[in-house]
Amino acid sequence: MSAKAAVVTDTALLTLDLDALASNHAVLVAEAAGAEVAPAVKADGYGLSAPLVAGRLWDAGARSFYVARLSEGVALRRALGDRVATIYLLDGVTPGAAPAIEAAGLTPVLNSLPQVEAWNSHARGRTLDAALHIDTGMNRLGLRPEEAVVLTGAMDRLKFLNISLVVSHLACASQPDHPLNARQLARFTEAAALFPDARHSLANSGGIFLGPAYHFDQVRPGISLYGGGPLDAPDPRLKAVATLEAPILQTRVVPRGESIGYGATFTATQTTRVAILAVGYADGVPRAAHPRGAVWFDGARRPLLGRVSMDLIAVDVTDCDAARPGAMMQIVGPDLPVDDAAAAAGTTAYELLTRIAPRARRVIKGG
Repeated sequence: MSAKAAVVTDTALLTLDLDALASNHAVLVAEAAGAEVAPAVKADGYGLSAPLVAGRLWDAGARSFYVARLSEGVALRRALGDRVATIYLLDGVTPGAAPAIEAAGLTPVLNSLPQVEAWNSHARGRTLDAALHIDTGMNRLGLRPEEAVVLTGAMDRLKFLNISLVVSHLACASQPDHPLNARQLARFTEAAALFPDARHSLANSGGIFLGPAYHFDQVRPGISLYGGGPLDAPDPRLKAVATLEAPILQTRVVPRGESIGYGATFTATQTTRVAILAVGYADGVPRAAHPRGAVWFDGARRPLLGRVSMDLIAVDVTDCDAARPGAMMQIVGPDLPVDDAAAAAGTTAYELLTRIAPRARRVIKGG
């Protein structure tokens, strides 16, 4: 991206490209080869607005979505309005939540025998849909495989439930050669066979690219919908959905031997021209981005200098005449992929996207 003309602004700008989102969805649909693609839109659509994300993905053909919290499910159901969609609640039936889950028309992902019992008890003679989560190696939520065996031997616990989907979650899908992937696949195949009338779902973004054996009936992409690569590295098939930019507030010349920013962690080894940008960790730029972080401007990556502060970052623009107050620099976007920006800060694309703060002004492209 070339240098942009000066704009009158003093705040970061987050552009959400819904066309890029739809393009990524199409890539995943093709890769899933017939399995349903059910987007994860938890954490407010990975920080990018669940109503906007889900609405565009519904237009693109998605009919099932995943959220984590009950409040997210209620808000998404309201946002979708009369658009018919299944919304799976990953937290399952937490204490006291059953009436609200039913009222919002959510499908809980049951994670334990007590949750199975709570949802079955709430049904009270009716039949309610549910998904069943069987843990195959992540060791977070989910029934252990032996608990699933116990459950099938006591079907009265499921008397009022329609287990329409059985799911598990891969722990190492972004590492294709990790042996846990094959072990989880084998465990899931065996456990899912206990529920032959249900549909089955194992793959997240990385799992989709592990091959057809991992696809089953439904896949549940998250980060790759939003432009993050399935292997925690940029993937040319996927487009940037989020572009975060910030304006230059001031340029200055720092003499050789002087430091920049809190803690004096950077000292200029030569006379350096520096741009000060109106963005910081209050906007979502990780404080740990220094010393490996960079921005994109005027056709090149330009390194951060000194610590990221709450409202400001410093960038080396030596010999860059285009760097003037008001010009916008790209923090994350098509020229600086979210995976690269995250790696420079020692984190992941998931965390970087979800930490972008509301202070950044938002612009929507494509619908």
